[in-house]
Amino acid sequence: MKKIEAYKRMMQYILALINLGVQITIFMYYEIEYYSYYTPERVGYKGFMLVGTVYFVFMYVFASLYGTVRIGYQRNIELVLSQIMATLMVDIITYFQLCLMISDMMSLEYYWSMLLIQLAWSTIWMIFSNVLYKKIFPPRRILLVHGDRPIDSIVEKIGTRRDKFIIGGTVNINAGTDAISNMILDHDAVMIWDIPNSERNTLLKFCYGKSIRVYTMPKISDVIIAGAEELHLFDSPILLTREYAMKIEQQIIKRVIDIILSLLLIIVTSPFMLITAIMVKACDRGPVLYKQTRCTINAKEFKILKFRSMRVDAESNGVARLAKKGDPRITPIGKFIRRVRLDELPQLFNILKGDMSFIGPRPERPEIIAQYMEAMPEFAYRMKVKAGLAGYAQVYGKYNTTPYDKLKLDLCYIENYSIWLDLKLMFLTLRVLFTPDATEGVKEEQVTALLKDASEGIKEDE
Repeated sequence: MKKIEAYKRMMQYILALINLGVQITIFMYYEIEYYSYYTPERVGYKGFMLVGTVYFVFMYVFASLYGTVRIGYQRNIELVLSQIMATLMVDIITYFQLCLMISDMMSLEYYWSMLLIQLAWSTIWMIFSNVLYKKIFPPRRILLVHGDRPIDSIVEKIGTRRDKFIIGGTVNINAGTDAISNMILDHDAVMIWDIPNSERNTLLKFCYGKSIRVYTMPKISDVIIAGAEELHLFDSPILLTREYAMKIEQQIIKRVIDIILSLLLIIVTSPFMLITAIMVKACDRGPVLYKQTRCTINAKEFKILKFRSMRVDAESNGVARLAKKGDPRITPIGKFIRRVRLDELPQLFNILKGDMSFIGPRPERPEIIAQYMEAMPEFAYRMKVKAGLAGYAQVYGKYNTTPYDKLKLDLCYIENYSIWLDLKLMFLTLRVLFTPDATEGVKEEQVTALLKDASEGIKEDE
């Protein structure tokens, strides 16, 4: 098993390095062939090598950030999109770097040509690599160990990744850890979902001793402990979980980033906001902006700004309702601006004002929070930080991810907070903008099921 994992990792790196090598070769060719015309007397061989080295570093950093190094982990479309985002980011940065070096704006003609060749190559290579990897290493055959909670939702989730997992069997924890341990030996891995701590610990230790891979759905307490600080006060390890509070230097840096970026983006996106406002107004002559009460840090209420995407009478009865898939309340223009995220642009003013941050848990309405907290009091934990335009749950979840799972994702952000994590999520959010299922509405039958899931999900911690 260890040899297979080593082969997998080696193949991932070889395929990724081949892609990076060709990308850099294409860049170096254009750099020497065309860029040298701009400053032949000032940039010699060493100068070109330095620029090439910097390009390689940037490409590796962004490739790692977007996950293109992890071939076989993502679907083809996700892998290609990740590679496109990484290449675009590096080429944009490098273009301005070269312009600064020559103190002039370079012609984009050759740069566009280089970019298109790189994107064509990386798209073909990423798909080929992913197919090759999955052909050589088939999906893992896993054993799903579960409790008394219905397993339909988790089976459905696993089913969406048949390229990674095949359910070889399911077993209720009531079958006993001894019997389950024997079943585990006939599978490649184990997925533990919603079982008591005592039995979970027994199975984890068994799998660890046998070097068997375990996928565990964490409880809220697990997520909190994951962010604990390791102490060595005496000869026994201690994990310290503090009362949560962002450090003062983190607060200052985060606020400075919010102010600078919001001002820049307001200037850059102002033409798009003007066009969107005209389209919304022309659609049904109703108000352009939609103001709604949301909650941010410490449950403080504020008015969030959005371009109106629904009919004026969408909530005429005053009852807050989640958007459904194919919701008839959404206007034709609303469907478009929601899909391309233009409806969110006015929130840049919320960020500038200080109601929100760029990264943080998405702000919910007080009525929705009250509903969730009736079944899931822990939902209040996500308001330990300022609400955000985008966050952990938006990057790694979907619009219709259950409230309980969104809570765990948001707690992952809170417990592992750093400025670097904020920057990483900002870049990853750009990829989410091109992912359709990240903003699709919930299905009709899911609307009531979300609250039911929250009620059942919290039992995992009991």
